[in-house]
Amino acid sequence: MGYYDMNKEERQNFIQKMGDELTSELKNGKTNIILKYSSDDDVYIRKNVSTILGRMYRDHGIFKEEIIQVMGELLKNNNEKVRQTAVYLAGEIGKKDADVVFDYLETALRDPHHQVRNGVMSTLKVMGQKNPEPTLKFAKVYIHDPDPEVRRKVVHGIELRGRTHPEDILPLLEELQDEKNPQVRKMIIHVLGQISYKKGCLEKVTSALKTWKNRELVGDTVPYILEVHKRYPFSVKSPEEAEEYLKNNLKI
Repeated sequence: MGYYDMNKEERQNFIQKMGDELTSELKNGKTNIILKYSSDDDVYIRKNVSTILGRMYRDHGIFKEEIIQVMGELLKNNNEKVRQTAVYLAGEIGKKDADVVFDYLETALRDPHHQVRNGVMSTLKVMGQKNPEPTLKFAKVYIHDPDPEVRRKVVHGIELRGRTHPEDILPLLEELQDEKNPQVRKMIIHVLGQISYKKGCLEKVTSALKTWKNRELVGDTVPYILEVHKRYPFSVKSPEEAEEYLKNNLKI
């Protein structure tokens, strides 16, 4: 039975059972049950492993060394689902202690399986919300990685922070304005659109884009910003207001 095949009460009982089992394993220095849940086909069950262990580490301050050791062991496992769980756990730890997890995230960025690399993107989103300063320092390094796939994942990973604080990530995106890889370039445009629709955000994005030297990229970004405003009825500005604002301020 999958996690969301259960009703609310069953899910609550299941999480309690998981928590008790994971606590027992950490006390006894074992990982059998942790591995069982971490390899489950249901991603929500795997994510509950990281959530429970992360809360123990972050909120309760218990089993810190043991949990870091478990994270390292999971990341070396042959099963990509287990390795992905390790990356999710890194995100939960990194909400509080980012420096502890960066070496693990660097390893995961080079993982041969896309599920694990995608996990890094999700983890950077989580960490960027709760612990932005060290997370963005990490991103600043890896947006210039020789591997375009790494650059793309990291750019996507800082998007969530940008939705509420576009000024935090716009300088990083500016460093990539001359990106040649089409997939990374497409992701830059995507993120610029996604950080433009909340209150005060279009103004910040537009102000930054005014100064960018790559006018072709800026011009290619405008239609996507308008598409986002059309797609999201909860955007602060209507599509017509956004178009008028861009026309008056970007001169594209």
